Amino acid sequence: MMKILISNDDGVNAPGIRALHDALQDLADVAVCAPDRDHSGASNSLTLTRPLMATEINAGWFSVDGTPADSVYLGMNGIAGIEPDCVFSGINSGANLGDDVLYSGTVAAALEGRSLPLPAVAISYVDRHLRYLESAQRVAQILAERLPEIPMPPYTVLNVNVPDLPWEQINGFQVTRLGHRQRSSKPEKVIDPRGKTRYWVSAVGSVADDSPGTDFDAIKKGYVSVTPVHFDMCEHSVRENLSQWLDNNNL
Repeated sequence: MMKILISNDDGVNAPGIRALHDALQDLADVAVCAPDRDHSGASNSLTLTRPLMATEINAGWFSVDGTPADSVYLGMNGIAGIEPDCVFSGINSGANLGDDVLYSGTVAAALEGRSLPLPAVAISYVDRHLRYLESAQRVAQILAERLPEIPMPPYTVLNVNVPDLPWEQINGFQVTRLGHRQRSSKPEKVIDPRGKTRYWVSAVGSVADDSPGTDFDAIKKGYVSVTPVHFDMCEHSVRENLSQWLDNNNL
């Protein structure tokens, strides 16, 4: 039986991770290793300034006082009691579309499992109210059942976003590319009770590219968006031009 390590960035007690566990427990040998609190926006950060604590809160459920990437790192290295074939991250409360993947702890948890035998999967439900969480559970089940058949190169992760619709109203799956957002809003300046100035990070920017083929467009049209992402951030298409520029400028 396939072995799946489950994690998230909303925290080990979030409803989405319980729903993901319930969806997969009959399909695989599953274990949960997730942060002890909300780490949304943590991206791929690791805790390097102190040792981590992993507490077993239920059979096969571990709470980690660290980030999503910390949690998967520990889970992949024996803490959860299994040698996982893949990582499923989620079900996130809120979308991870376009540029969101740069900051997403949900996607980061999946990326931490990129070296495992099967592709890692990050699943997000695009509305924070999780009204039709059953739709995301069904998506997770379909992907888990077919994961060994998916032809993908090594170190690739599936970033999956589920529309805010009941299952019967979802139009299917679409393979997409990442769209783009505008710059985020300016930080909000506040004064704390001691009179010191502090800043709240503001909301994400509005959509800049939701053209056909993007994840934004798929969600808008009622499809599950499935975007293959890779940790290689090199822009290979400009390497030759950059090399010529360096040669021409004797650098």
